[in-house]
Amino acid sequence: MSAETNTPSYVVSDRNLALELVRVTEAAAVASARWTGRGKKNDADGAAVEAMRKAFDTVAIDGTVVIGEGEMDEAPMLYIGEKVGAGGPAMDIAVDPLEGTNLCAKDMPNAITVVALAERGNFLHAPDVYMDKLIVGAGLPDDVIDLDASIGENLRNLAKARGRHIGDITLCALERERHEELIAKTREAGARVRLISDGDVAAGIAACLETSSVDIYAGSGGAPEGVLAAAAVRCMGGQMQARLMFEDDAQRERAQKMNPNKQPDRKLGLHDLASGDVLFSATGVTTGFLLKGVKRMPHRSVTHSLVMRSKSGTLRFIEGYHNYNTKTWSVS
Repeated sequence: MSAETNTPSYVVSDRNLALELVRVTEAAAVASARWTGRGKKNDADGAAVEAMRKAFDTVAIDGTVVIGEGEMDEAPMLYIGEKVGAGGPAMDIAVDPLEGTNLCAKDMPNAITVVALAERGNFLHAPDVYMDKLIVGAGLPDDVIDLDASIGENLRNLAKARGRHIGDITLCALERERHEELIAKTREAGARVRLISDGDVAAGIAACLETSSVDIYAGSGGAPEGVLAAAAVRCMGGQMQARLMFEDDAQRERAQKMNPNKQPDRKLGLHDLASGDVLFSATGVTTGFLLKGVKRMPHRSVTHSLVMRSKSGTLRFIEGYHNYNTKTWSVS
């Protein structure tokens, strides 16, 4: 903290931090892209994890992973509680080294690498359980969505707020058996449904992009992915509500331990998930409705990334050209 300005010391350099983040997601994307279409999701994920961890060694932060690959005894790298960075301001880190491992393995759309940063204590510490999520974009009344309302009511309120016919509203959801009622009720209300096999972080971001074909994201998916989506939604000025879902008492107790003095199954607003000044970066591995995938050539590759800051609300789409002969991170 600066004594003269009473502002966090990292504010002066947070623009640089945002651009340093893209180097991290680019490294993971290039590494995992080698496994695109090979049917080996674990190898793709391992390559992304290793590349991301090495890239973090060059970032000027004192980082702690709060959303990662799992617990220390479950994940060899980028586990919850791991320290990363070259030293600097204390930051919490949310990562998904390869969101959509199956998508990468099968060369299907929307596999991405994702990182978000916030000052210490500003991300929900979410265990690896399901989370019910509802996401819409910016420029809407504060009460336009409600996780406790029916999907039909949410769709009607959204259509009214957008000044559009409900038949022109598209809901995106994971294609899962557990979502059959959600899909049926959405179509019954007159809205369209776009189903995806994996990759709900990209889908949540798409719900906040005016240029996308998605108006609202709904349904249950991973809680860690929900926190990452919330970081992006914060940067884009959208709205999100969520709730952790537990299969047994052990999961509930784990969530309670990670967030003391909070009801584990309470309805979560956007700032409960990601608060303060948030930085976010994602790089495409396979081409989807959010980003183009990695284009590999004999001695270089081209990446497409999205970098955002909640403080400024600026979205930057960055095209990177990487020379394998001069890169400091490995692509072999």
